[in-house]
Amino acid sequence: MTLASVEFEDITLIKGIPFPAGERFRQIIVTGPPGSGKTTLVTRLGGWPEEGYLDLAMPNWWRSPILTFRPREVHFGFPFVGFDESLAVFDREWLEAPTPLDLGRVQIPPAKRWFFNIDWRRRYVFDFQLLPPERLYAVRMARMDKGSHPVDQVLSLEQVRRQVAVYEALALHFHRCGLRLFLRTTFEGRPRRIVDTEAGPVSGIA
Repeated sequence: MTLASVEFEDITLIKGIPFPAGERFRQIIVTGPPGSGKTTLVTRLGGWPEEGYLDLAMPNWWRSPILTFRPREVHFGFPFVGFDESLAVFDREWLEAPTPLDLGRVQIPPAKRWFFNIDWRRRYVFDFQLLPPERLYAVRMARMDKGSHPVDQVLSLEQVRRQVAVYEALALHFHRCGLRLFLRTTFEGRPRRIVDTEAGPVSGIA
């Protein structure tokens, strides 16, 4: 899957980095596959220095204390077909036997119903770092030589393509469910919005 997207016309700069106009510093959650520049982006923003992990199949993951401190880098645990427990895209179990993302098990924040309710679908803005797989593969191969990232010890271009596809499927699913997000296809590049012309089922193919 390659998501169709276009750049936002109106942007604002936060710490010198472009964001869609109107987005606020304390709403930003940075995510994406390994090697996509999440840590570098959060560091430049002066955000929370520790990585977070969220299991998307867990009820009320959007209430997690992990999301208290923002901007922050987050890795997702994905519910995959054939696995009872959620896994990250760099977990060995999924890498050895990749299966499609089970979108039916991904929990989505409820829509706001009453004036005094928290609008969980508007509380965060997800910054998806979705660089081309070939670019990520080159970056991770360079990291492998340094031995700085254990997730790069066993690596192939096809593996990177699958990891990117999972995050693309999640981004499109979030978009269709009314969550706020945007994409970047280059390191710290201009933000892009999804152009969803088909409005068909989201592919969870790994």
